[in-house]
Amino acid sequence: MHSPSDRDKTFRSASRSRLLIVQLATVALVGGCLRDGATTAVPLVIVVSGDTDGWIVPCGCASRQSGGLPRRGAFLRKLREKADVIAVDVGGAAAGTSDYERLRFETTLRGEHTMQAAAHNIGASEAALGAEYLRKVAASCGVPLISTNLRDNSGKPVASPLHVVSVGGRRVAILGILSETSVPKALRALSPRRAVLDVLASSQEDYDVTILLAYAPESELHELARSLPEVDAVVGGPTGQPIPPTPVGPTLLISATNQGKFLACLEATAGAETTSPWQGRIVELTDEFADDPPQVDNLKDFYNRLKQHDFASDQFGLVDPIGAAPDDYRVAGTETCRECHVADTKLWQHSQHAHAWSSLEEKGGHVDPQCQQCHTTGYGHKGGFRSVVQSPDRIDVGCESCHGPSLSHVRDPAVHTPRAGSVHHTCITCHDHENSPHFDPTSYWKQIRHGETTVTREGNP
Repeated sequence: MHSPSDRDKTFRSASRSRLLIVQLATVALVGGCLRDGATTAVPLVIVVSGDTDGWIVPCGCASRQSGGLPRRGAFLRKLREKADVIAVDVGGAAAGTSDYERLRFETTLRGEHTMQAAAHNIGASEAALGAEYLRKVAASCGVPLISTNLRDNSGKPVASPLHVVSVGGRRVAILGILSETSVPKALRALSPRRAVLDVLASSQEDYDVTILLAYAPESELHELARSLPEVDAVVGGPTGQPIPPTPVGPTLLISATNQGKFLACLEATAGAETTSPWQGRIVELTDEFADDPPQVDNLKDFYNRLKQHDFASDQFGLVDPIGAAPDDYRVAGTETCRECHVADTKLWQHSQHAHAWSSLEEKGGHVDPQCQQCHTTGYGHKGGFRSVVQSPDRIDVGCESCHGPSLSHVRDPAVHTPRAGSVHHTCITCHDHENSPHFDPTSYWKQIRHGETTVTREGNP
């Protein structure tokens, strides 16, 4: 184990890495880690999530979507049947600073608490929430927040700089940093490398393994791994896509990212002549993992809280402000279109657009603003959908979802609707790669083809 008196003498080299492999294997055998009379040691696995970005559950608009707290919980529960597990998060769990987005973030932390998460690093989106809020939410949700290099404006650490976790007789030191390029004005950041070295040198804790959670760009992650042989692994995000386990000298570099769809798993190796004492793998949380019941309950609680709040569309930054739009740039409602466009409205009634809201209700997502955007008419526009309670007549994907707020057209049919509804532009707002991966403008247009016959207000061609 490391101790303050000998830490400067034990900075890792390749030979120390091989020694640590033997130490970990010995601890596993001697430290009471045998399970159910087994003759082999229980492995130690460190599971790191990251860059969740508010996606506590896949939206479900397409099949085979990955990620979500229920699947993460299921993966950890199954893994704990055969291994000692330490679950941590590299940061980037929040998606914004509004009350709605804070509620999603708090739901993530509650889920991590239920999953017995040992620590959650403060990433860029967490830092944007402010030091005072982070301290309060950490206390209320029960998940230890860590940050080795973040300070508030008074110079006080925003969270604990080091967290040591003991599992099965093995002690793992967890540190966390945020790139200096991602720190909001309300906070200050020390040099990540310098902060890590200072904390390791001054710590009175004993530990066997050192893991650095680093919310930083990929180039910075590589530099941290290269310049910090004192740590066993650097686990990063956000890197766009996961980084598979990559040795950088004696340090292992790996990244979990992309809306919580992937986990980085580190397992101590034993009995092999390797540069790093760890082997790693990336796990994608596909639908092969059944939903974990406690996380399903956590999601239901989230929906109940959303129902109580009934957030309006203008209460958070999900849509861009309209600005100084004319008064008649306003949603009139699909019923007003029916007066002139009888045939087109009948076609719409038999489309999935006309039943978009019911597909949300079946899953409980109708109270979630992130889902409401694509399942309502005129979300965020004047006269459009505001909330479940305030605008029940603007549910489903109506005419103005594609053609834009059209009160001016209703008042004077000679005035064109704001948009022609081009499938190459308007539709991909919701039919993006994540929610509609097989979207093809030509084939989709055939299902809703309309507007080819001009109809007067009396309904005559």
